Parts: sequence; C-alpha cells; structure tokens
Amino acid sequence: MDKMKEALGSLDVILGRMFISMIFIMSGFAKMFDSGGETIALMESAGVPGFLFWPAAIFEAGAGLAILFGIQLKLVSFLLIGFCMLTAMLFHRDFGDQMQMILFMKNLAMAGGLLFLMRLSGKDKAEDNGA
Repeated sequence: MDKMKEALGSLDVILGRMFISMIFIMSGFAKMFDSGGETIALMESAGVPGFLFWPAAIFEAGAGLAILFGIQLKLVSFLLIGFCMLTAMLFHRDFGDQMQMILFMKNLAMAGGLLFLMRLSGKDKAEDNGA
C-alpha cells in the first residue's frame, strides 16, 4: 500500500506541474511563432513597449518548461506569479466585458496555483530538481 501511495504521490506532482506549465509553454511558443503582430499591438495599447514582446514570450515559454521539469520551482513560481498578476492588471481589467473578467480571474487562479507550487517546492512535495 505504501508503494502505491508513494507512486501516486509522485504522479500527482508530475501531473500538477504538467497542467500548470502547459498554458505558459503553449502561450509562449504560440506568441513566438506568430511573430507578435497582434500581441505587440495589444501590449502597446496597454502602454507596454512592444520591444518587450520577445523577452516576455521567451520568459513565458521558458518558465513553463522550468515548471514542467521542476527546475528552480520557488524562483520560477514567484516570477510567474508576478507575470500573472501584471498581465491581469494590464490587459484584463475591463470588468464590463465578461470575457476580460474571466481572463482576469483565470490569471488570479494561476497565481494561486503557483503560490501552492512555490510553497511546496523543496519539501519533497513539488520535487524541485534545483538545476
């Protein structure tokens, strides 16, 4: 029974990291392959300089991969929490638009999941590979 519990314990951590990382990996790579046209226009309309597109896209994909592989989980989770909160406040603050409110809440939910990941990393629960 303990071996099964131990195996499932690792499985839940792996699946949890996979689920939370996928949105960052897919979004970052989608931005990179789109060359930024629409995203840069959206960024600039919110007062964010367009030249930050590439660093943001690379960070998003790279941080997602770090979460997936368990690399520097505390640091990466902390940085992604800031990214989620900043993104919510800059791009999804029009609460008169239901979709924007939903996207705002999605970013808060992701930040909440990342808080748990940050809290659990380094305690065998999140299996921080530390690299």
